[in-house]
Order: sequence, then C-alpha cells, then structure tokens
Amino acid sequence: MVSKLITFTPDTLIGFAINSLIINKISGAPVIDRNGNLVGILSEKDCLQTLLESSYYNYLSGHVKDYMSKNLTTIDINDNITEVAQKFIDLRFRRFPVLENGKLVGQISRRDVLKVIESISKLQSSSK
Repeated sequence: MVSKLITFTPDTLIGFAINSLIINKISGAPVIDRNGNLVGILSEKDCLQTLLESSYYNYLSGHVKDYMSKNLTTIDINDNITEVAQKFIDLRFRRFPVLENGKLVGQISRRDVLKVIESISKLQSSSK
C-alpha cells in the first residue's frame, strides 16, 4: 500500500489535475474534501473524456468535481489480503483507495497484492 498520494480537491482545475497526472506518471488520483473524506477518483479515462470533449469545443474548463468518478469501490484498512485479492479478481480496477474510519489512508494496487501473496507463498514453501 502506498500512503503518500497525490490527491485533488473537487475544486481543483481540471487542466491542472490532468497536467499533474502526466508529470507524476500516475494513472489516477483520489479526490478528497477539506475534511479528508474520499469523494471521488479522477482517472486517466475521465481525463481522456474531458480532453476529447474540450478538443471538440476547443476549450478546456471546469473542475475535477465535474469529471471525477463518484461511484467508488474501496478497501478497508482491516480487510485481509484474500478479500482484497478477490476484489481485484472480481472488478477491473488497477487500484483501490484504502480507508480507515472513512478517511483516506492510502491506495493499494494489484501489484501490491501480488507481492504480498508471492511472499506468503515463498514463506510457506520454505517452511516445508
């Protein structure tokens, strides 16, 4: 899990957010309100749609809240690795926000889960 995240607020300008994703080489970022509550995710897909629409009108405007995905699937900090792995299998997301008491504390990726499961497998193999 990564706990140091680039995040946006709903009022972040969409052009700034898109540029931040590109510069930081990330494919999406959580959107949090001023109380630290997760209110959305801005993904590359959201940004592509925004850019396509703006190129048609030849004008990029708006805020992250206008384009972010609001239907969120999250992981609770207390979920076990099997539950997390199953969510990745069942859903087509690359990463999930991790919440503790409703607050964003990090993000977990498929690669993070893969590393943990591989480590567990190696430990079990070496103890036989």
